[in-house]
Amino acid sequence: MLPSLLRWNSETTMETQASGRSKRQTSHEFYKKLYKLTVAGGVAFWAADFAISLSPIAAEYRAAFSISYLPMALVEALLGGLIIGCCVSYFLLRFFDKIPKKNPILKSVMLSFVALVVIEVFSTFVNLSNASVYLLIDTGMNVPRFLALGIVVGYLYNRLNGRTLHRQYEV
Repeated sequence: MLPSLLRWNSETTMETQASGRSKRQTSHEFYKKLYKLTVAGGVAFWAADFAISLSPIAAEYRAAFSISYLPMALVEALLGGLIIGCCVSYFLLRFFDKIPKKNPILKSVMLSFVALVVIEVFSTFVNLSNASVYLLIDTGMNVPRFLALGIVVGYLYNRLNGRTLHRQYEV
């Protein structure tokens, strides 16, 4: 009776150590993917912002609100893109199975547009006198940024998980 009990304890301990190791590995893999998705999403957001900032509409928008070009287009857009990319990536990784749709690109685009709505609502409350301007112009300029972020995060999610779009989503 005693040897079987000892064997059971040693097996249980081994299983516990192995599961603890897999938890650490899973946590490490999660943060590694989160980092890669965040950086890629932030760079996509920044690239779209840089392209939009070259347009005449963006120049008029900056002039109307006295926004400096260099800090906004280069620094703040990258920082904002990294923050938004981190949020979208975290929710995509953490709640992947709970988000409707099967395609990760559609899931991440949906998450990025949820972030867009939240940011637009908050920015409207910051400056109530210009709420209509924020809702029209700012949202119109933000849609391509958030779309780029969502597409890149979803595409990279597929690549990090070793999937290709054709192989996984064939009918």
